[in-house]
Amino acid sequence: ECCPQAFGIPLSQVIANDWTHKQTQEAVKGSRRDCLEVEATVTEFRAQIQKKSPFSRECMLGPGGEFADEPLSPTFLDNVSRSHRRGGVSVDSITDLGDNTSRLLEALQLSHPNELDLRRTLERSKTLSLNPIYRQVPRVVDRCCQHIEAYGLQTVGIFRVGSSKKRVQQLREEFDQGFDVFLDDSHCVHDVAALLKEFFRDMPDSLIPKELYSAFVSTAFMERMAQLSMLQLLVYLLPPCNSDTLYQLLQFLNKVAQHAQDSIGPERQEIPGNKMTASNLATIFGPNLLQREKLLERDPSAHAMEIEYSASIILVLQSLIENYEALFMVSPEVQHDILRRLFQTEPDVIDYLLRRKLNTTLYQNRTQDSSSGRTIAK
Repeated sequence: ECCPQAFGIPLSQVIANDWTHKQTQEAVKGSRRDCLEVEATVTEFRAQIQKKSPFSRECMLGPGGEFADEPLSPTFLDNVSRSHRRGGVSVDSITDLGDNTSRLLEALQLSHPNELDLRRTLERSKTLSLNPIYRQVPRVVDRCCQHIEAYGLQTVGIFRVGSSKKRVQQLREEFDQGFDVFLDDSHCVHDVAALLKEFFRDMPDSLIPKELYSAFVSTAFMERMAQLSMLQLLVYLLPPCNSDTLYQLLQFLNKVAQHAQDSIGPERQEIPGNKMTASNLATIFGPNLLQREKLLERDPSAHAMEIEYSASIILVLQSLIENYEALFMVSPEVQHDILRRLFQTEPDVIDYLLRRKLNTTLYQNRTQDSSSGRTIAK
C-alpha cells in the first residue's frame, strides 16, 4: 500500500507531493508538445525540400536516382543553423548556466534547476530562502474551496449538514493516490465541505502549530486593536506553508460568512443565506486549526479548562476570519526593516523583488495610459 499523498501527513510533505505531481504533469505535456513540434518541423522540412529546385531535390535522391522517402534521422537538425530553429532555450542549457540566480528567478519562478527536468538527479540543488511566487497551498484545499465558492455559497448549513461517508472516503483516496481530482457540479457540496474539514482535522500538527497555541489563545479577550496587533505578529511567525494555507482558508471562510444572511438579487428575487456566520464557522473549524497538548484526565480542572479554551479558540478564529486582510498585510515600516536585513543576507532576492516591483509599476502605467488614450479617442 502506497503512502498517502495528502491526508494525515505533514503539511510541508503535502506541498512537496503536489509540486512533484505538477512537475510530472508539465514534463508529460512538454514531452508531447515537443513531439508534435518535431513532427511539424519534419513535415515542413520535407515540403520545403520538395518545392526547391531540381538541384536541391538531388539531396533527397538515393544512389540509383530514386527518391529517398525514408524517415529522417533524429539528428538531422544538428547542422541546421540555430537561428532557423523554433525558439526557446533547452532545459540543459538553463541548468548549465552559472549560479547567478538573480537573473533566473523570474524565468524559473524561484524553482530548483533540477525540478525543471525529471531526468536529472539532485546535484547542484539549491535551497532558496524566499519564494514570493509559488503559493504553498495544498491542491486539495484549493480544489475544495473553489468548488464551494462555485456551487455552495448559498447552501444552507454548509459545513454543518451531514455528508456521504462513502463518497467522502472515495474522494480522499483519489487525492491520496495522487490523482488529478477535478470537482464539478456532479459532486455534492456537503461531501466537499466534509473533505475539507477532514483534511485539517487529520493533520499530524494543527495548521497553527501547537507551540503558538497559548499565544494565540491569550489574545481572545484583548481590546480589539491590541488583539489585532498581537495576531498580526503571531501570523508572521508561521512557517510559509502554514501561513499561505491559513490565508487561503481565512479568505474562503470570510467569503462564506459574507453569504450567511438572506439577500435580494438583481431581479428582486430573494436569495437565501447559508446561515454560516464567522462565529459559526469558527466554532466548526476552531478545534481543528488550534490544538493544544491534551490535559491529563486526572486533573480535576481539566474539563472546565477545556470549555474555557474552546470559547477562546472560537473568539480568536472569528477575529482571524473577519480581519484576515489586515492581519496578513505587512506595514511599510516592517517591510522596510525586512528588506534592509535581506539586503545584507540575500542580495539576489532583493534584486529580483525590486525589478519585479518596477516591472509591475511600468505595466500598470502603460495599461492606464492606453486606457486613457482609448477614452480620449472615443
